[in-house]
Amino acid sequence: MTDLSPLSSLSSALADLVARAAPAVVSVHSHRSRATGFAWKSGLIVTADEALADEGEVELGLPDGSRSAATIVGRDHTTDIALLRADVATAPVKLAATVPPLGALAIVIATNRETPSAALGMVSASGQGWRSLRGGEIDARIELDVRLRAAQQGGLALDASGDAFGMAVLGPRRVLVIPTATIERVAAQLETRGRIARGYLGLGLQPVRLDDGVGAMVMNVDKAGPSAAAGIRQGDVIVAVNDQKLSGVRALSRTLGPASVGAVVDVAVRRGGEPVSFKVTVGERPEA
Repeated sequence: MTDLSPLSSLSSALADLVARAAPAVVSVHSHRSRATGFAWKSGLIVTADEALADEGEVELGLPDGSRSAATIVGRDHTTDIALLRADVATAPVKLAATVPPLGALAIVIATNRETPSAALGMVSASGQGWRSLRGGEIDARIELDVRLRAAQQGGLALDASGDAFGMAVLGPRRVLVIPTATIERVAAQLETRGRIARGYLGLGLQPVRLDDGVGAMVMNVDKAGPSAAAGIRQGDVIVAVNDQKLSGVRALSRTLGPASVGAVVDVAVRRGGEPVSFKVTVGERPEA
């Protein structure tokens, strides 16, 4: 009997990796949306927040073909992570903290039309942490050269050793991986608090053009918010925070992540054309 060819050996090895990880993967049904999730802890499922409907019941399709109702524990749109709770016996997957190098093979195990699916690709970008457009801190930049359908969002990304290094999601024109470090950090907060703390200034802002740059005009002030307590008023124009010139309202919002809560920031404004500065203690954004 002849030895297996290198391609046959590779094929068998890939199939074995998929078979080992697939039992942790479930399909997620919410309203008219379909996605994928995986068992993070006993009874807790991580899925892609963007693929989760904003209303209606959530149901899981389990590997054995059965269905189970699920409830939303919490969701964080800035990192695209949502946490579900369900009375299921699906064995949790062990997430690895490794970040695969550029050019490494990657496998995405997901569900498509309620059946298991797998896709093979390559790590097309591997780099340091970055901030999402919605202000979330992502611990590593991992992009995959692989094609995924919308229902495969939330699938597990494996390296060639079979280690799960994150969750595959659809980004703008590319497939991104939310890495293990981000999942562990965010999911843990969702499990304990049901939400992610976000910084809050208590201001409604409108961008304005200034002779020397960009400012943010205060359109309204939360009377119970931190900026009101510091003395900022409607009509003030914010020009700098902590001696950094303002580059835009969105950029200011992105600085108000979990780590900002409780920090004291120096806010420079123009009031009637005159410079005034305030020390504002960043609060925690109230639930809507």
